[in-house]
Amino acid sequence: MARSAFSIRSSGTFFRVRVTILLLVLSGVLLWGWRDVRRRRGRTSWDRPLAIAIVLVRQTPLEASAVLTFQDRVAALDGRLTDERRRYESGALRPFVLTFVGPVDDAVPPPSPAGETLIDAARQTWSSWRWSSRVDSLAALDASAFDSRIYVCARVPLDAAREMVEGESEEGGRIGTVEVELDASMVDFALFVAAHELFHTLGATDKYDASGHTLVPAGLAEPDRVPPWPQRFAEIMAENRPIGANLEVPPESLDELAVGPATAREIGWTR
Repeated sequence: MARSAFSIRSSGTFFRVRVTILLLVLSGVLLWGWRDVRRRRGRTSWDRPLAIAIVLVRQTPLEASAVLTFQDRVAALDGRLTDERRRYESGALRPFVLTFVGPVDDAVPPPSPAGETLIDAARQTWSSWRWSSRVDSLAALDASAFDSRIYVCARVPLDAAREMVEGESEEGGRIGTVEVELDASMVDFALFVAAHELFHTLGATDKYDASGHTLVPAGLAEPDRVPPWPQRFAEIMAENRPIGANLEVPPESLDELAVGPATAREIGWTR
């Protein structure tokens, strides 16, 4: 009987120790999550420039001119975003410090969304973390040094008549991905989409409908323009530049990129 009683007491002690350890782990995870959410929300206080990595992931051999042009135009995107910030607040701090990283050779594409449920979202987050961690390791990139990281996954165009650009990111997160068939002519548009995904990580929402058409007036860079068409700029979260009531075209240059009033409010540039 004594041995049996000892076994019961031992089992109870083991159970309490295991529960305590699990509670400590859970508390640590919750504390980390709370601090991470606070840091992410703090990004849109704009009391300092945000450090952003633009990582070029080379999935197939690319033209050397495309890689060099891409690297050079990251600075142009940085300047354009600074101009837009100061259009809303003269003398404001530079909003971003964009750092080009790469090219990193990795043929594995970023994971695609698998569904709409919470479990799907958790799986997607885990898969994205694993994928980005591998790319970061290949690039010798310290992820903790950046507020957001945008990975531009580039491959050589398969068809000169049809070039593809697609983006994906978590609203309010830290990671965005762009998949592009890249040559020198596609660099500015690829960086436009990279900026779109960057703004998603800061809480900005899409300004186009299910058919890809610009929402009016939220998706207009100059909603008060009279007459409204053609718009001179492409709103960063709408992607296309409306040139008529039912006609719009992709931007041809980063000079056409603009942050409209609705997006400026979402990311804290205006109140």
